[in-house]
Amino acid sequence: MLASFRRLSKSTVGTAIMGIILILILVGFAMGDIQSVISGGGFRGSSDTLVKIGSKTVTDRDMSRAMERRLSQARQQNPSADYASIAADWDPLLNAVIDARTVEAFAHKFGSVLSKRLVDAQIANIPGAKGLGGKFTDASYQNFLREQRMTDEEVRMIVSSGLLQQLIIAPVVVNAKAPVGMATPYASILLEGRSGEVAFVPTAAFRQGLNPTSADIDRYYAANQRRYMVPEQRVLRIAKIGPEQVTNVQPSDKEIDDYYKANGATYGSKETRVITQAVAPDQATANAIVQRIRGGQTFAAAAAPAGFTPEDISVGPQTKEQFTATAGANVAGAAFAAAEGATIGPIQTANGWNVVRIDKIEREGGKSLAAARPEIVQKLVADKRKEAIEAIVDKVQDALDGGASFPEAAAAGKLTPIETPPLTASGTSPANAAYKFPADLAPALKSGFELGEGDEPVVDSLPNDGGYVLVAPARVIPAAPAPLASIRDRVTQDWIASQASQRAQQLAQSIASKVGKGSLADASKGAPVAVKVEPVNARRIQLSQFQGQVPPPLAMLFILGEGKSRLVAGGQGEGFYVVKVDKIIPGNALNQPALIGRTQQEMQQALAEEYGAQFTNAMRQTVGVKRNEKAITASKARITSTGS
Repeated sequence: MLASFRRLSKSTVGTAIMGIILILILVGFAMGDIQSVISGGGFRGSSDTLVKIGSKTVTDRDMSRAMERRLSQARQQNPSADYASIAADWDPLLNAVIDARTVEAFAHKFGSVLSKRLVDAQIANIPGAKGLGGKFTDASYQNFLREQRMTDEEVRMIVSSGLLQQLIIAPVVVNAKAPVGMATPYASILLEGRSGEVAFVPTAAFRQGLNPTSADIDRYYAANQRRYMVPEQRVLRIAKIGPEQVTNVQPSDKEIDDYYKANGATYGSKETRVITQAVAPDQATANAIVQRIRGGQTFAAAAAPAGFTPEDISVGPQTKEQFTATAGANVAGAAFAAAEGATIGPIQTANGWNVVRIDKIEREGGKSLAAARPEIVQKLVADKRKEAIEAIVDKVQDALDGGASFPEAAAAGKLTPIETPPLTASGTSPANAAYKFPADLAPALKSGFELGEGDEPVVDSLPNDGGYVLVAPARVIPAAPAPLASIRDRVTQDWIASQASQRAQQLAQSIASKVGKGSLADASKGAPVAVKVEPVNARRIQLSQFQGQVPPPLAMLFILGEGKSRLVAGGQGEGFYVVKVDKIIPGNALNQPALIGRTQQEMQQALAEEYGAQFTNAMRQTVGVKRNEKAITASKARITSTGS
């Protein structure tokens, strides 16, 4: 069973299911306490209960948290987004939450229980819960929870719901397949051909001679103020805490010397000795080996009568640490204190009597204090500067904790504050197009728009070891239309474009009403501007090459019936098209089995989604779903009307 689910996650259908689960995780549907609901015929529950699903509920707090997380996602793409701008997401989010709770209630009703071990395994695979080594660590998981503003219980609820959907819904949709008889008519539609005419009336042809009066501009501006809205602006107070605030961080000679001594392993040379050693079972044998060496024999020849082969006595290159591990501290100490060519021993150890010869001494690396001084100074300066910056941050934070205002906290840290011009959340200044918010202070911009006007200032860390920044909003300017005087040229051009568009549309509508059963060329005769008429021929299957961006006249060609005509606006405001369909040629896919096969595959996901929706609806009926429409409407109005 589990293997089939793993295969499912790699299929088209499985991807769709996992996508649904990911959406639910992103919106954080399982936020808030699960409240028990009194059973009965009518809707009963706490005042903030929006929907009751079996023994589960969806509350106002659940939807507040879901919309909060959705807004956070939206601001990654559009920093000025607010709840009003994502109001359209309310209903899909509510339905997603209801479906998730439905699966939970259905599983509970029929005794489907997930083991803690299975949930733990899924949590361990959350990327944010893994440490630098790629493995789950409690510290990383706790940091993940803080970043996501979630509790362990909330995460477990989300993971459990996702697993239940895999286990309950996946088997229903995994084998969704469109039969040939269903796919063939749809494939034939793709082969349908159409021919006709298209007449184009350009807007640009009507711009000449349009000169609005001052009253025209005033009326147009008054009627279209929403087009000229300037997003909320803020004046931010900022004080950077960085290297420039820190002086006198040069280390003393003693600090440099102490660091050098403390890091001898880094700056000292590495000594390796090539060693030959024999470990005799008794002192007499060891003494005999030593006597033969002193008599002029090689170590190998001297050790041979005692039964040692050259392989037995060859130890090879050794550091002191390595030789200590094999021969003991006494032998290693004597060996590394001796000169090259010396013979040491016999020395008694737990293994016997050691006779050692120092064949060669090799030394490499190492730096004198003078040579190492520049890098030591650089390291100590960086450390001292960091400590000094942290000390300033502590002073500023202590001041804030004591209730200090922005100027008072900046003064406590001896900081130099600056005040920005009025900015939007993207960091641009509507009053000064040349202004650019400093990129290295980006965290201050984000926090400055998250804080309320009366909130306590905050200290944010800057990227790339840039230090910290103290930030607070000094003034909040609500969103409002730009003053007409500042955008008069723009409004003038918009008025001209609007008038030209209206006139082009009137001409195009006139042509469309006159064409009847005749040609567009005849209907266009006598037009006040040049109207371009061209034949058009296409098959429906060609529309896919536009990847969802089908030109409006071509899309209209496949909407109209034979002999029909209609006006359609251009997609880029370039003008208006009149489309007339002269002939429709039905397609026949019976001779193209490959196309039928592709159509079957494309229909598979739609069928899987339909099966999943139908099964979810059946689960809703099984567990019982009761909506409090009055509470839902009030909750939606309250949340989506909030500016931020």
